[in-house]
Amino acid sequence: MIIVGLLGGEKLIVGYDLGNEYSQISVAVSGKGEVETLSQVAGAQSYNIPTVLCKRNGVNQWFYGREAIRYAGEEQGILVENLLELALDGEPVVIEGESFDPSALLALFFKRSLGMLSQAGSSDKIEALMITCEIFNRRLFEVLESVVARIRLVGVKITFQSHTESYYTYMLHQPEELWVRQSVLFYYQGSRIKAYCMECNRRTIPVAVFIEECEYSFPEWADLPEEEWERGGRIEELDNGFLSVAQEFCGGKAIGSVYLIGDGFSEEWMKNSLRYLCRDRRVFQGNNLFSKGACYGMQERLNVSEAGKRHVFLGSDKLKANIGMKILRQGEETYYALLDAGSSWYEAGYSTDAYIQDGNVITLVITPLIGGGSKTEALELEDFPGSIARVRIKLRMENEEVLAVEVTDLGFGDFRSSSGRVWRKEVRLY
Repeated sequence: MIIVGLLGGEKLIVGYDLGNEYSQISVAVSGKGEVETLSQVAGAQSYNIPTVLCKRNGVNQWFYGREAIRYAGEEQGILVENLLELALDGEPVVIEGESFDPSALLALFFKRSLGMLSQAGSSDKIEALMITCEIFNRRLFEVLESVVARIRLVGVKITFQSHTESYYTYMLHQPEELWVRQSVLFYYQGSRIKAYCMECNRRTIPVAVFIEECEYSFPEWADLPEEEWERGGRIEELDNGFLSVAQEFCGGKAIGSVYLIGDGFSEEWMKNSLRYLCRDRRVFQGNNLFSKGACYGMQERLNVSEAGKRHVFLGSDKLKANIGMKILRQGEETYYALLDAGSSWYEAGYSTDAYIQDGNVITLVITPLIGGGSKTEALELEDFPGSIARVRIKLRMENEEVLAVEVTDLGFGDFRSSSGRVWRKEVRLY
């Protein structure tokens, strides 16, 4: 891997895969498509950064990643692991009698690890940053917003996406022959294998892309015996076990490509399983797909590719319906878009002011992209004061299926002050 130092005012697009055990950073120069992953060891593909900190004994000095593990191993400091999990729990972390905010510890790790960008320029040259995690929910979104606020990346566009979407955005930037049929990803980490299958519905415009997910318990490859006579039998068990997983997940699918990522696949123990996967399919092995996919995903947010224009990703964390409302514009009824399908439900929200005249009903139009046709949902403003008023309409997704609508009476200028009334309704979209 060669990363050429930045010249002049060139900016960086960064994809950051944040995990509870390991993290990775991939980077591209703004306006250029090529993405590279940063290595902790010069000349090696050592992409995994242990998501840990170490506080040096007796002093306020902190180390991160491999250096943190080394200092803790030499008993020069106290190792703090599971930083992401600690931040999600929210309970204070006590070290040497002192209490620390877990979000602040995660932010410290995040900031220190971004120092690796000196390989490609410097952290003050970041134009945009995409953070990807295995699964996104409201709590994780709030924690990561707190983390990025603490590290004060002024002027940097920051957004988030799941591993599932990072797989999608990675594939968008691969030759289409690899995913014109279904594409499968196996992620082997710890004691499990997570399987993903990407499929395109080419009967829709734009093409709707779905990803099926499944998880399998699986022995850790790190537990292999050291003795050769025991090791051979154990490797055969792993190989046959993965063969069963692959056959179960791939059976009946028209697959054009398979990706094997994660530490578990770094050992050369596959034989029968690999032979099965390679039948009429192209198979790729690596360890940095999610961070690269995050970098590609950020590029898509900044400048949508031709493939991105033709496709819309409808993952489990995506809004799968267009939401708007009927309004009068120049005396004619028209549709006004509020929320677009394909956005992340935990980020989806909208606020607008509108006038209501001679009525007390706001009508939403919901058009799912997963079938079922459009439907209307009426919000009646009971005991609405007056025949005309200005109102504030707020939309917010409570979860992937439920939309919360809030309408506030703002009055009507000098003619009528606000009553302070607020009307709320929850709408199930699908």
